[in-house]
Amino acid sequence: MMATTIEAPAPVLSNDEILRYSRHLIIPEVGMEGQRKLKAARVLAIGAGGLGAPIALYLAAAGVGTLGIVDFDVVDFTNLQRQVIHGTSDVGRSKLASAEETIREINPNVRVVPYAAKLSSENALEIFRDYDLVVDGTDNFPTRYLVNDACVLSGIPNVYASIFRFEGQASVLALPDGPCYRCWYPEPPPPGLVPSCAEGGVLGVLPGIMGTLQAMEAIKLILGIGQPLKNRVLLFDALQMRFRELKLRKSPDCPICGPNRTIHELIDYQEFCGIRGAESAPQAADDTMQTVTPSELKQELDRGKEVFILDVREPHEYEICCLEGATLIPLGQVPARLEELNREHDIVVMCRSGARSGKATQYLAQKGFPKVRNLTGGILAWSDEVDPSVPKY
Repeated sequence: MMATTIEAPAPVLSNDEILRYSRHLIIPEVGMEGQRKLKAARVLAIGAGGLGAPIALYLAAAGVGTLGIVDFDVVDFTNLQRQVIHGTSDVGRSKLASAEETIREINPNVRVVPYAAKLSSENALEIFRDYDLVVDGTDNFPTRYLVNDACVLSGIPNVYASIFRFEGQASVLALPDGPCYRCWYPEPPPPGLVPSCAEGGVLGVLPGIMGTLQAMEAIKLILGIGQPLKNRVLLFDALQMRFRELKLRKSPDCPICGPNRTIHELIDYQEFCGIRGAESAPQAADDTMQTVTPSELKQELDRGKEVFILDVREPHEYEICCLEGATLIPLGQVPARLEELNREHDIVVMCRSGARSGKATQYLAQKGFPKVRNLTGGILAWSDEVDPSVPKY
């Protein structure tokens, strides 16, 4: 079965473009006709980050005529390990401005359409209507469901991938007779169950591999060649250097692409994924949870107050940086190691940014520890407010 062809008029190639794309033109499956299809194509990339970087770079180099990019973030030092469309001098700049500059240097023939906004239920359909297909480079569940639903409602393919540590997965979703993301994941995981790349990490080269696969699938769809990742999920294990496939079928019970669909418009995806409720619940808990800022803790320590600092990060994080005298008990081990903690001690719980330590603080308070406080902002805030020599990660 051949890939779905993106129908578009065939613009003329200039002599400079013929020379630029000459290695494409001598491939029979591409040729002049295929290159004109690429020039006529309109592709929307969601994100200019780890996946978005190789997606944008290779689609631009291939000669995709119109490349839309949705991103509202700025370049951070922690991005540079994997987001190769940005450089050190771009830190602090808009990712869109950085990406557009790099793309224009690679191929000035590409029309870049930047969308400096967070993709939402209010703007997604309006943005999507101008494109032939969407390449999803997002890193969170609400936006993945949003992209999926907007693609289904707009009738355009969704070239999907996700990454974590050493593993990636990819598929082509929302084709007319193929499954969508909801066929695969009818319900999102509980909030906090699946750690983000910021929490769990990702090998820098992995998004390069998976994003390049997405670019390849997008080009195949535009040209109408080969077999797309339809009804299939491609799984990649970088440690074992192994690809596997899973079958994925269109669900007759899918609420958005099934015959008896119940979703006819975009919804509140934060609420659907339980994040809005999760955001409000900790706030309510924070009203009773005792906290201390890094500056306040430093003053207490300087006065000689005895404070037991409990670090609930993972051992590999502790090796990066730690507070002097802190005791490491990873969050997942706290319930089994309660006997190591003294209920009479003044305990300050810390982690990277304050989220995990907040959970531990609430748990310890429920278990009868009367003097337990959460270090707001974690060790990142300690680096900002107290000791800049503590490295941030």
